[in-house]
Amino acid sequence: MKATHDTTLVRFLLQHCAAGVIAGLVFCAAIIYLDIANMRTLLMGSDHMGKGLYLLVGSICGTFGALAMAVGVMRLGDHSDRPDREY
Repeated sequence: MKATHDTTLVRFLLQHCAAGVIAGLVFCAAIIYLDIANMRTLLMGSDHMGKGLYLLVGSICGTFGALAMAVGVMRLGDHSDRPDREY
């Protein structure tokens, strides 16, 4: 099957999103391992540890994934697109 422009764009965005989610997972692991802001203590002492962990990991991974996709899209253009414009 021949890759079209649409599938190339989707693949590009998914690769950047995956990189952001992996960075988010590493960041969450560091927060919990290093007990930053007593997050590990708070999660371990809670009756709803699973929900808290889900919210922490989900929100951070979602944010990092969206940020990585946005950076990827912003890096697509170059100065030759508009030579008359000062950047």
